[in-house]
Amino acid sequence: MDVTDIGNREEGKLKHRKTASGKGVLLTVVRTAQHVKVRFLHAAFNTTGESFLAGDHHGNIYAFDISRNRFRLVQKTGQACTALALSLHRSTEFLVALVDYTIKCFDQDTKQMISWMRGHEGTVSSISIHSSGRYALTTSSDTAQLWDLDTFQRKRKLNVHQSVGIRKVFFLPFSNTILSCFSDNSIFAWESNTLVCKYQLPVPDRGLHFFYKTFAVTQDGKSLAAGGRSNLLHLWCLDSKKLVKVMQMPTQVRTVRQLEFLPDSFDGGSSQTLGVLGQDGIMHFINIHTSRVLFHLGSHSNAINTVTFSPTGRHVVAILDDGSISVYSVPSLTDDLNKPPLPQVAIVSDDASNQAPSNSKIKSDTIQRPADHAVGPKRVKSPAPAIEDKENQLPGGLNKTRLVGLLKTFGEYPAKYRTFVWRSLLCLPENYTAFSSLTEKGLHSAYLTLQEKYPIKSQKLERGLQRVLSALSHWASIFGEAEYLPLLAFPFVKLFQNNSLLCFEMVATVLVNWCQHWFEYFPNPPLNILNMAENIVAHHDKELLQHLVDCGITSQLYVWPLLESLFSEVLTRDEWLRLFDNVFSNHPSFLLMACVAYLTRCREPLLLCSQKQDFEYFFHHRNNLDMEALIKDSYRLMTTTPADIHPRRMLSDFTPLTKGQYPVFNHYPEFIVEYQNREREKIRQQEMVYLQERQEIMSRRKDLVRRQAEEDAYYVQQELLRKAEEQRRNILAQEEEKLTQQRKTLAAMKREMKVKELQLLDANQSRLLKHQQDLHVSQIHRLDREIMKKMELREQETTEAFQDLDLRQMELEVQRKQLEQQLCKEQLRVERQVADMRMKNAEREKTNMQEGFPAEARQPGSNRNGQWEVAAERHQQMEGELEKRRRTLAEGDRLTYSPKDVAGKEWDELMSQRGHYMERQQSKPAADTRYSGFDTTNVNMASTKPATLKEAESNTMACLNSCSPAESTATNFSLDRGRAHLDSKERQLMKQIRCLRERLVARAKEDSIASSQSLYTPYTASH
Repeated sequence: MDVTDIGNREEGKLKHRKTASGKGVLLTVVRTAQHVKVRFLHAAFNTTGESFLAGDHHGNIYAFDISRNRFRLVQKTGQACTALALSLHRSTEFLVALVDYTIKCFDQDTKQMISWMRGHEGTVSSISIHSSGRYALTTSSDTAQLWDLDTFQRKRKLNVHQSVGIRKVFFLPFSNTILSCFSDNSIFAWESNTLVCKYQLPVPDRGLHFFYKTFAVTQDGKSLAAGGRSNLLHLWCLDSKKLVKVMQMPTQVRTVRQLEFLPDSFDGGSSQTLGVLGQDGIMHFINIHTSRVLFHLGSHSNAINTVTFSPTGRHVVAILDDGSISVYSVPSLTDDLNKPPLPQVAIVSDDASNQAPSNSKIKSDTIQRPADHAVGPKRVKSPAPAIEDKENQLPGGLNKTRLVGLLKTFGEYPAKYRTFVWRSLLCLPENYTAFSSLTEKGLHSAYLTLQEKYPIKSQKLERGLQRVLSALSHWASIFGEAEYLPLLAFPFVKLFQNNSLLCFEMVATVLVNWCQHWFEYFPNPPLNILNMAENIVAHHDKELLQHLVDCGITSQLYVWPLLESLFSEVLTRDEWLRLFDNVFSNHPSFLLMACVAYLTRCREPLLLCSQKQDFEYFFHHRNNLDMEALIKDSYRLMTTTPADIHPRRMLSDFTPLTKGQYPVFNHYPEFIVEYQNREREKIRQQEMVYLQERQEIMSRRKDLVRRQAEEDAYYVQQELLRKAEEQRRNILAQEEEKLTQQRKTLAAMKREMKVKELQLLDANQSRLLKHQQDLHVSQIHRLDREIMKKMELREQETTEAFQDLDLRQMELEVQRKQLEQQLCKEQLRVERQVADMRMKNAEREKTNMQEGFPAEARQPGSNRNGQWEVAAERHQQMEGELEKRRRTLAEGDRLTYSPKDVAGKEWDELMSQRGHYMERQQSKPAADTRYSGFDTTNVNMASTKPATLKEAESNTMACLNSCSPAESTATNFSLDRGRAHLDSKERQLMKQIRCLRERLVARAKEDSIASSQSLYTPYTASH
């Protein structure tokens, strides 16, 4: 078996082969990345059933197109998916549930994320899409949420108790009902719009012991199947809300993991086949009516993990335990089941067929069909004669007698085998070569414009109808002339639209057998057939016929509409199929009996009709009718109609089409048809000539009209041009007058504007001058404020400097006084010592003189004189030192007050310049501002200063604080330059003050050191 490994490719081709009958495997897909197999987890089909999505545990979502044999990577989510869903109202979008409990919506074409839906607190196990594709139900173990797929907003949320978990919540197909299945085996139905509980399904008592785990519903939403931890299956009818059947799986199935109904295109959504996946990984397909296993998928060596069915029922996608994907073809799996029953198989008795117990056990063996070569004549036991069997024997191994018996029992053939039964009953030859030769002739001219007369929405159906009608017309020319043939062939074309050959042969067989003698009175309706139907009506219901005659209604109005459309206008599809099951199984006269039966079954409303329009409407529209009763009446008429008026007398038995080539059909007046063909051809030629001439005339007429229109347009254009020229001349004259007036007005306006401009210029100049004056005044005021601030700051600094100097002077004065006191004390002490010494010397001299030592006294006396001289010299030195210190202090006082003299001179110069500027400002007539002098500040000095220092201080303060305004206007003073000059002068003056202060401090320190040394030196020497 071929295996396709997609690896890390993002797109590519799938490898698959044509499977043999019974195998069913189309392809197997695996994915390996770095020599490690990546497991696929979930799959979901689209609405067409030809492509599906599959997600692996790496978070990659792949799209597999079975019809195109391609695959491609549509999304990388980065995490494993837990559920997938398609069939949204936007066909390219899909939903994927991830392991982080979120649901994301992506677009397959653009690969863009459309929305991200959050709200679940557990793993999302399933996603159910509403039949409209606009709503989605997501289910986790603790909650179910309803989402609006237009806005991707959550509409409703279903919360349950912690002790009761949610198994599954899903929409019923084609309805607004939601089914919720819980872990306590309760099943509720809710209205999706209002979330009102509609009903609860009954559960058997023993159902509480095996716990429902999986659920499945048919496509028509009428049946529900459930399975769980046992081999029992429960089947409910949702219409009656009752448990209708409990089925038991074979013993090898102990637990049901998944249930899915297999869709069928011919069962109307009833889905009679149920797929059951057991714990052994094998899916068994059973018939829920017969409780028999039909076939199975999977094996113990490669078990199935999950299965997804296509909506059409043609493909099955199985994800195996090893992570690979296997795609199966259902028709290949059911080839043996679709084969018709062979004649050697014994007929099932009616008793056995009617048994339908509520509790049934499914047989584990599959249906076995004997092979064709294994059937021998020795095993056949036929009670009927061989000739009768030969007459009733049909192609494909069917027996007509037995088919008719089944038809009478059930009223119709099985929908699944109807086409096969019809092909066998009509013995269709399937002449491919003959049919190809007819279709190669192309479309018949009679049906080129079929769409105009019979508009059909489906283009495929329209092309199929044209092809079949054209083939019939090429086969027999009469069918190109019959106007009712499209009505007759349309139901067969719709039924066999995928097989034109079968459709053509079906219609041809009907025309040959059931339309006998229809074309003998062509182009008129078949009066002989209509008369036969009228005779039958007269025999079975004279009152109805008399009413129709009284109303003027002929058989062309109440029989022919039914025949020419083969009842397709008055019956539904299912009713029409049931009717023709019986028509094809009986003599061709059965169709006429069906027409009469239709009249007799509708006699009550027909007796109430009296107008022709009412009868026409009645026989061209559907009416309420019991089909089973109609068929029974047809069979009754077949048996009760007398032989002299019975249609069987005129209509021959059924004759199938011949093999190889189709028979010649000439049961019609050929001369009329040929005449009509010749006339039609002549008319067609004449029409072509007429059309050519008409086209030529029309072209000439168009040329003439065009020329005439051009001439008319030329003259109209010329007239319009002339009128336009006159109009424009008038407009130009008016515009010139307006222009002249405007020029005059403009000149006057210019003069006015000039005057206003001059006035504005004067006003602006005055305003500018005033503004400049205001600016100058504001600048002067600002400079005055700055000067005052600087003066105050300078005065404050000067005052602080003077106070520092005064304090230093006082300290020096105190030191001087202390030194003077010390000097005085020292002088007094020296004087005392001198006096004491003198007194001592005098006393000694006196003593010596008294004692009479005069000679000896002289010598010591000379020594004493030398000591006195030394003392006198020291006294003189001390007085010189004191005088030197007095001079030093006087010089310090002089230097201390010298900065004040310098500052006074600078300030006098500055104030003189300011006085000149103020005099110039006061001389202007516009300036009326007066400047007042600065306030003087008296600086009080210490009383201990000398008189000269006080006078210098008073003079200096008088210079700093005096300001006399000047009256000169001749001096041209620049305010900015004066301000810069003042700033520079101020900086120089402050620098000189700082230098003087530093010099004074240094000199004072030197003096203090020198004085201290001089004071201690004499004292030491004296000792």
